[in-house]
Amino acid sequence: MTIRLTFLCAPGSDAALDPFLGDAPLSDHSLCEARVVGAGLPAHGLVVRAPSIRCSQTAEALGLDAASEPALRDLDLGTWCGHSVGDVAATDPDGFTAWLTDPDAAPHEGESVRRLCHRIATWLSGVAPDPGHVLAITEAAVVRAALVHALAVPARAFWHISVPHLSTVSLTWRGGSWDVRLGHAPPAAARRWPVPRSAPSVPTAGDQPSPAHVGGGERSSSTREAIFASRG
Repeated sequence: MTIRLTFLCAPGSDAALDPFLGDAPLSDHSLCEARVVGAGLPAHGLVVRAPSIRCSQTAEALGLDAASEPALRDLDLGTWCGHSVGDVAATDPDGFTAWLTDPDAAPHEGESVRRLCHRIATWLSGVAPDPGHVLAITEAAVVRAALVHALAVPARAFWHISVPHLSTVSLTWRGGSWDVRLGHAPPAAARRWPVPRSAPSVPTAGDQPSPAHVGGGERSSSTREAIFASRG
């Protein structure tokens, strides 16, 4: 039995990279970037997407007829939706820290990271074998959750997996396990918003490597510190 699946991370979809939380329409610039990325996507049959505005617009920019899949919806941020990262960090610093360090925390009264990882693992387990190559257009959080499951790393590694905008991650199920192939982000997608500087180093697969980067791109520590300075 073989399952071939490629995730494409929609622009403006990562709470660790973008200054605002929740769904939003794409800018003209992001739409142009998405159109360019289309030429480099692998051949595929079935196309699915998260039910968000940004994922719908990404699919349209790529000229794809993508079916909305509720199970691939973004991490539910509850009362934080529509707020800026800086505002949340300033008004609820303890909750914000817990959200980024404890996979069971849900200070926003939405969905915890662990629950998201379980939801995506359940979806992956239900993908039919040999349907052709499946392309899934989702938010970055969904790609992270898929990698947590495929690589069998702890849920606390979630925020230490970097998923640049418009990067791809391909998963292949065969022989009872997932193989992971990392794609590449377009140059414009390498521009980074920060991950909190005080988030602890997380071991993955028994070691303590540097945080994994999916799709290339460099972290900007100076920008990261500027945005999350409110965390001290």
